[in-house]
Amino acid sequence: MNSECFESSSMLLSDLGLENWLVEQCYSMGISDPTPVQRYCIPKILKGENCIGISQTGSGKTLAFALPILQKLSEDPYGIFALVLTPTRELAIQIAEQFKVIGKPIHLEVSVIIGGMNMVAQGSEINSQPHIMVATPGRLADHLKSSNDFSFKRTRFLVLDEADRLLEGQFTEQLEVIFEALPSQRQTLCFSATMSKNLDELKNISCIKPFVWATESDVSTVEKLEQHYVLVPHMLVKNASLIEVLNNFQGKNPDSSAIIFTKNCKCCQLVSVALHNLGFENVALNSHLKQRERLASISKFKSNKSKLLVATDVASRGLDIPMVDLVINYSVPPVPKNYIHRVGRTARAGKGGLAITFITPREIAPLKRIEDEINTKLTEYKVSDKKVLNILLQVEVAWREAAISVEDEDAEEKKEINKRKEEAMQGTELQENKYKRSKHKQKSNKKIKN
Repeated sequence: MNSECFESSSMLLSDLGLENWLVEQCYSMGISDPTPVQRYCIPKILKGENCIGISQTGSGKTLAFALPILQKLSEDPYGIFALVLTPTRELAIQIAEQFKVIGKPIHLEVSVIIGGMNMVAQGSEINSQPHIMVATPGRLADHLKSSNDFSFKRTRFLVLDEADRLLEGQFTEQLEVIFEALPSQRQTLCFSATMSKNLDELKNISCIKPFVWATESDVSTVEKLEQHYVLVPHMLVKNASLIEVLNNFQGKNPDSSAIIFTKNCKCCQLVSVALHNLGFENVALNSHLKQRERLASISKFKSNKSKLLVATDVASRGLDIPMVDLVINYSVPPVPKNYIHRVGRTARAGKGGLAITFITPREIAPLKRIEDEINTKLTEYKVSDKKVLNILLQVEVAWREAAISVEDEDAEEKKEINKRKEEAMQGTELQENKYKRSKHKQKSNKKIKN
């Protein structure tokens, strides 16, 4: 693996072989100095090499592939020139927005193909042959299975963003459908903040031996990130301790934003509703929400209208939310790699940040695995026992009320789903009866004619 040290000597974007219009677009966005991943990967991509870039969250990986792709596109513009695959809808939308901003001078056309949107409208977009397509594997595979009206035969670039997540197994069937539709003669670019077992698989996907660049840091999380744990004996104390941490943080940093990560969608909704009950204005982000609700939550959080986001791991990767100062792991991440992505939401672009993980005595072993992965020891974050005891009852009441509310919402949602299923079944039965009557009538007419 090629892994080079980022030298102290200064280098500008213009030194990487990029054309003036791209450099000027970056300057207009306040970007002049390339990050290490950009410095080493952009020249290789411009030379036509396949590339694997492994670099910390917030290190500028999107521009590392977007800039050379746009330069090559400007030399020979046609669609579909590049396909970018991502594991989440929100990340797909964000990448597309960055392409649009940089590619404005060449009138770039970008399509976002993700779940939660109208299939027919998306099909029309695909048929218009956009220059860049950014997609989640599931929805794109659905389009490929249901339509022969578009082709990737001339596509020059395939990008796997958050490549390790795409190759974990969840998207295997969809990726097989997509790779089958792509030409073998293409450049394959793979980027992620973490990579281990899947590196050989990525090399195979790249077809030709790729250039591999990985940050040389022994620590998988950024140096300016303070990382702590809070040890709690049971859930009652955990919830009250969470409120005490938020009170303390917001009291000292009234203009700062925070993300609370939870283990699943139901837990996310529960914590979000409970915090609302206790006067903490927040927005939730999880895969059970409708797409418009997910986009609204991100918009409110990124615009600082809401300073608290409660989310599942759907928010842990790639989202560019630069103002986050605190990440709280309400639930210990199931694997150490997830921890790296979660805490990567803070301490971005050289700024400091704080990460606090709540653990029970049973979760000390998972914490040790995280420490081994990141090569850093977490220190205890002190929470006032007296203050926690003072709010314990109030917090417990709020959580119980939230649990009832979430259960009622689930029951209402199931009722609505069952209603739609029943209506669909009735519609099917009506069609079958209509078909039977039609066949019976045809037989009767034949008898009359005979």
